[in-house]
Amino acid sequence: MRLAATGTAAVSLALALTACGQTVASQTPAAGGGGGEGIGLLLPESASSTRYDAFDKPLIQQTVTGLCAKCTVSYANAGGDATVQKKQFDDLLAKGVKVILLDPVDAKLTAPWVDAANAKGVKVVAYDRLAQGKVAAYVSFDNQQTGQLQGQSLLDALGSKASSANVVMIDGAESDPNAAQFKAGAHLALDGRVKIAYEQSGEWKPDVATAKTNEAIQSLGKNGIQAVYAANDGMAAAVIEALKAAGIKNVPVGGQDASIDAVRRVLSGEQAYTIYKPYKPEADAAGSIAVQLAEGMDISTTASTLTDSGGLKIPSLLLTPIVVTKSKVEATVVGGGLYKASDICTPQYADACAEAGVK
Repeated sequence: MRLAATGTAAVSLALALTACGQTVASQTPAAGGGGGEGIGLLLPESASSTRYDAFDKPLIQQTVTGLCAKCTVSYANAGGDATVQKKQFDDLLAKGVKVILLDPVDAKLTAPWVDAANAKGVKVVAYDRLAQGKVAAYVSFDNQQTGQLQGQSLLDALGSKASSANVVMIDGAESDPNAAQFKAGAHLALDGRVKIAYEQSGEWKPDVATAKTNEAIQSLGKNGIQAVYAANDGMAAAVIEALKAAGIKNVPVGGQDASIDAVRRVLSGEQAYTIYKPYKPEADAAGSIAVQLAEGMDISTTASTLTDSGGLKIPSLLLTPIVVTKSKVEATVVGGGLYKASDICTPQYADACAEAGVK
């Protein structure tokens, strides 16, 4: 998918943010979107991941208002409903915003939305998931690399047992292009090294993940599952509970998103790993690009990679994900400022934190 590497993304982003801040400060925003530079922010759901309302929304708002005092951010969460998100998108167009940051519920539906926005001179930035259509920019993490890290981490958790292991895969929603890339990356790591004994979409829904795990247990038997790949932490939690309910123990389960409950499960040994995708650099990049576009500025310094999307070459910034295992909690999510040790280490997890050096 990628046409260029982004190994220096963090450095480039820092320079771009500085440059943008200096330039925006010297300009007077044009009218629109509520008296300033109107920027819309549409996030997809909150059921399977707490990240959107807890991190993405406030971080993007902070970046936008920090770079542009007269900019306004109009926010809505679709609750996992693409029809609701379409109405939210149309409402933003009617409101007169200049830029829409869109993390789509169903990326396959968005091309006509983007066309309608472009016809009105409204720029659409695909955030975290690549929306279809001629979007102005795309900000996310390297999703195939994320999947590869997930797969390799599962292999690491299996160790010498990998060659004879039956692995269950609970993938993300088929409507989400990120899920396809996570899946592809995981298969690159796992194929030929383990047996993929069962694979289904969990649709990013914990209840679906529970049902699929129970189906896998019925199909393979209690002794027929040696590891489970779950595409995110919400589904990983459901998988772990389903395995427990069936009396299945010592089966490594991995996830993604570094939600605080997942980090605690990693510390306690219930979950083998999670994937930390630092939200602040992603949010900073999205907020910076939104302000730049609202001001009619060049985004090539910030979005310096091109991503192929149906023959279109989309200016992109792709960041690098990080594996979190028990021994890496302190260095990653605590050291990176995502959580304080005091947030993670409730009395129930105090001993696990001490053992892992989280302080």
